[in-house]
Amino acid sequence: MSRHTERAHWQPGNDFTLLENGEAFFPAVFEAIAQATHEVILETFILFEDKVGLALHQVLVEAARRGLQVDLLVDGFGSPDLSERFIGELTAAGVRLRVFDPQKPLFGIRANVLRRMHRKIVVVDGELAFVGGINYSADHLLDFGPEAKQDYSVRVRGPVVADIHRFVRAAIKEPHGPRRWWFQRRPAPPRSAQPHAGTAHALFVTRDNHDHRDDIERLYRVAIRSAKKRVWIANAYFFPGYRLLRELRRAARRGVDVRLILQGTPDMPIVKFGAELLHDHLLRAGVKIYEYCQRPFHGKVALADDEWATVGSSNLDPLSLALNLEANVVIRDRAFNQQLAERLDKLVCESCREVAAEGDGKPTAWQVVRSFVVFHVLRRFPYWASWLPRHTPALVNAHGDEPAKPPQVHHGL
Repeated sequence: MSRHTERAHWQPGNDFTLLENGEAFFPAVFEAIAQATHEVILETFILFEDKVGLALHQVLVEAARRGLQVDLLVDGFGSPDLSERFIGELTAAGVRLRVFDPQKPLFGIRANVLRRMHRKIVVVDGELAFVGGINYSADHLLDFGPEAKQDYSVRVRGPVVADIHRFVRAAIKEPHGPRRWWFQRRPAPPRSAQPHAGTAHALFVTRDNHDHRDDIERLYRVAIRSAKKRVWIANAYFFPGYRLLRELRRAARRGVDVRLILQGTPDMPIVKFGAELLHDHLLRAGVKIYEYCQRPFHGKVALADDEWATVGSSNLDPLSLALNLEANVVIRDRAFNQQLAERLDKLVCESCREVAAEGDGKPTAWQVVRSFVVFHVLRRFPYWASWLPRHTPALVNAHGDEPAKPPQVHHGL
């Protein structure tokens, strides 16, 4: 049994704060890092060198200069264009920067599109954590304009933070060997347990390509199957497999209020095309589908009945469910569930249009064949791609003081 399997269990006594968009998320994270006393660990898929990335850069450098141990993990596909100066200032201050699966573009095209480190996690002093879907880029702020993203994260206190902390420390585990004296930092004290901070039960769940390939999807299915009142899913990239679709249809048919909030103005046209292939199949079972049209929707949240909710990085599409490294928190708490429900209901009422079924008759034979073929191509292509010869994704140090050396490979990320 893996270490993560052993610790993936419900923890009572947690407190969750829902953070909507960059306006709430970035100040909360930056303030937490500024007040840290021992350690900061941050994982992100995207880090851009814009006003948000530069603000993060500043607080991380200041934390490292105060003597904290600061670890930053970014994805090589999502964060490919960081300048030497940006990286050099981080590493010179003592920030331990690692890049997941960095590769040089092939004919100007990034080839490391599959098996990405898609998590967005922050842990401060082993006592406070943030988990969600918000990256460090200016397009998560409203002043970015019409392309600003709608998204969510949570701030977490309580015993489940110890689970998150153990996970991220294992993910950035330092390669063996001595470190230079000017990079020695005050180690964080052990955080084996955290005092109760609230009333929420919580489960930290991840997806990898080894022992936890379907954990997040399985918890979705369990929640949908158990629902008696409502299932609301707001997800940017919605193209799940048959089992999850089947549970949604069954829930709607037994009278559960099943709502999907999807992208109406997607950043990639294929996203809307893929989701639309499922519309008729779901609508005929009684599922209600809403398209968020105010701006791009990037959220990955859901709720069931009056207690269950989840927030994280995982979409419900082939990449997140079959290839990417993801992390969600699952929450059982009436107050948090109600808060999330109010936010989602506000989106539906003010910024969404409801999708109507096309016609009253049965689909034509051509529509059935087209949907069947396209569905399976889109649903299965990541599995087919995984059969091709491929390298093992590497975790590479970016310490400016160290000579060039072969990538340090960490299995099981």
